[in-house]
Amino acid sequence: MPPLNPQPKVRACEVEIQYASPALEKKVSALASNALLKKWIRASVHHPGNLTLRFVNRTEGQALNQQFRGKAKPTNVLTFSYALSKSTLTADILICMPVVAIEAREQSKALKAHLAHLVVHGCLHAAGLDHMTQGETKAMEAREIAILKTLGFSDPYA
Repeated sequence: MPPLNPQPKVRACEVEIQYASPALEKKVSALASNALLKKWIRASVHHPGNLTLRFVNRTEGQALNQQFRGKAKPTNVLTFSYALSKSTLTADILICMPVVAIEAREQSKALKAHLAHLVVHGCLHAAGLDHMTQGETKAMEAREIAILKTLGFSDPYA
């Protein structure tokens, strides 16, 4: 007998993963499979909708950072949130792997852990969090730490 008041099934966020080149795909895949990347995203985003995670090289990262933020250098992560409500999220997250690799080395962090942190960070931006004020920064960092802990990573700010 079916339940009297069945709960509607909430549609998960649909995730597409893109790579600027086969070489970049090979480098990222050596760290994290598409299934693992999607796990990190779904741990961070609790809205149905569509999210694209794109891994870019320095050239594409720099061009997009210049075009959308007026900065003539690549950055680690860019988030473009197109729609956000209780019922849907639509966003693109761009990760510039050369920058991520340099940062991990400079900060003496494992590359996989730093990548996980930036995926979570980008997802939280897509979900409406920001770090423009001290209060926002504290709240966003706390959320990042909590999510990363559930994924088996240590505090990236420690």
